[in-house]
Amino acid sequence: MSITPLMPVYPRCDVRPVRGEGCYLIGERGERYLDFAAGIAVNALGHGDPRLVKTITEQAATLMHVSNLYGSPLGEELAQMIVNSTFADTVFFTNSGAEAVECAIKTARRYHYAKGAPHRHKIITFANAFHGRTLGTISATNQPKMRDGFEPLLPGFEVIAFNDLAAAEAAIDENTAGFMLETVQGEGGLMPASEEFLTGLRTLCDEHGLLLILDEVQCGVGRTGTLFAYEQYGVTPDIVAVAKGIGAGFPLGACLATENAAQGMVAGTHGSTYGGNPLAMAVGKTVWGIIQDEDFLAHVRQMGERLRSGLEQLIPNHDDLFESVRGRGLMLGLRMKSDSRAFVAHLRDNHGLLTVAAGDNIVRILPPLVIEENHISECLEKLSAAARDYTPPVAS
Repeated sequence: MSITPLMPVYPRCDVRPVRGEGCYLIGERGERYLDFAAGIAVNALGHGDPRLVKTITEQAATLMHVSNLYGSPLGEELAQMIVNSTFADTVFFTNSGAEAVECAIKTARRYHYAKGAPHRHKIITFANAFHGRTLGTISATNQPKMRDGFEPLLPGFEVIAFNDLAAAEAAIDENTAGFMLETVQGEGGLMPASEEFLTGLRTLCDEHGLLLILDEVQCGVGRTGTLFAYEQYGVTPDIVAVAKGIGAGFPLGACLATENAAQGMVAGTHGSTYGGNPLAMAVGKTVWGIIQDEDFLAHVRQMGERLRSGLEQLIPNHDDLFESVRGRGLMLGLRMKSDSRAFVAHLRDNHGLLTVAAGDNIVRILPPLVIEENHISECLEKLSAAARDYTPPVAS
């Protein structure tokens, strides 16, 4: 038995990218792929965006890293940009989405501690959620594929049915700190929270003194056609975890909070060696400046409507394979009547289209937010061609 130099925790496919150009990836043999996976909703500006390249090059030559024991002019500027355009009063910068969620959990628990109620530590979470791969974030899920072999997990979480407001209310007790959910579930199958559910959770939080924590790591930063998905519900959260698109490919995440929710997060309560480093902050400023622009978001909505319409028109022609379309903006899912993973592999290997499988037999379609009509047309052509020559696996 011999283990590979790269720890074998990924079932890696045969695509081996060495270069990216806009909405395309190029493999080491020169093969081209239309990238409608975007690093799983990360490469919001596509590959090699000249604005991002310029920022990284100039900042890398100026200052990459200093300790957070010192002042952070770039961090202060990016935090102010975020505060100016969101519900948040304060921001903690991380390197990843899992770290942003961990910070959100700590912020919520520390809130009740600071208010003299340390027993209020339980966070209610929801079935089929994905919040990250740390011990804390897998403790907040009920998915065996992430939990098995890692017990004992952290206490203080209760997982209930998603979009079930009655179950959420019934789960509240004297130890509850708040609710934590993805506004649109990603890994779980591109399932948006219903309006009744999310607004109902906000009401329950207000009535019981709880915090509403949203995980918008995948669905935030323009992905659904608004800066954050929660804006489409008319709901104001207390804490939001973000990452992925906020760095457009550079490792960056953030925990956003109101002043009230963050009242327990004082000096010494949290930290990160690399979080908020000057290089990441320069990248974040560039990305945020592009994506928060209303014209950019309008483009995402327009392309999202065009892509959704095309997918819906595709279904009747292949109703033996496809069932429905889910999601918002450019975070769309095509539900299949058989294993979506096999079809994702077929698209990739035989038609040069990169997508991502998700739960509930969903093909996740997560293109760069800068796609144009020609990319959508190419995607739909490849999907149609793939559907014509695809044979679903026989169920065992």
